[in-house]
Amino acid sequence: MCGTDLAPAGRGRPARYCSRSCQARAYRARKRPPLPEPEPQEPEELEGRRREIAGAVWRIAAGRGLHEASMREIAAEAGVSLRSVQYHFGSKHQLLVGALKLLHADNERRACERIDHDPGDPRALLNAILEECLPLDEERRFGLRVLSAYYSRSLTDPALAAVFLSAEHPLEDLVAWVIGQAQEGGACRHGLDARHEADLLVSGAVGLGGDMLHGRRGPAEVTATLGYHLDRIFEPRAGR
Repeated sequence: MCGTDLAPAGRGRPARYCSRSCQARAYRARKRPPLPEPEPQEPEELEGRRREIAGAVWRIAAGRGLHEASMREIAAEAGVSLRSVQYHFGSKHQLLVGALKLLHADNERRACERIDHDPGDPRALLNAILEECLPLDEERRFGLRVLSAYYSRSLTDPALAAVFLSAEHPLEDLVAWVIGQAQEGGACRHGLDARHEADLLVSGAVGLGGDMLHGRRGPAEVTATLGYHLDRIFEPRAGR
């Protein structure tokens, strides 16, 4: 079983194992034979299966968090074999990172579909961007629950934190750009630092979104709070 030379045979049957532990490993191997390798798949089928597995990660994350989720449980939730999960993602870390990247891509696509870009109304555009941080419908509520689970795990998983909490800040960059464009057009109040305002607005919207998930605040209160801070930034009736 392990390649160790066996002792010379004496009386009785010849030895087949070097030790009882080697015999036990052989018994377990017979009871649990290796799983067959998944059949090669076409690119479309491959992507579809990856999304099925990622969807299972999202459902587990939204339902009970990621700390206790094992590869076997994720495979069962996706309705595929454990070997299939390993074939498509490799390790658990690669699976969590891959599922997170797919979620970010889905969120970005859906946000672009929801936001009606009107360059003549920077305040309304900024309001629509910030509302993507709020669980205003079931789709966004689900996405925020998944991201909250990722954030919780990233506190004790440095490898995941390196991906989840990257050095880039695309949302803050976008908000700062919108404010900067509004300043150039004379729609914002004088003396504002676009970057500082963007950091405050995004962190505030994320925090308010968390309060909504917990039921501490309602949609009307949260949207009114965002409106108050946008009125502080934009000139009265600017871009209305």
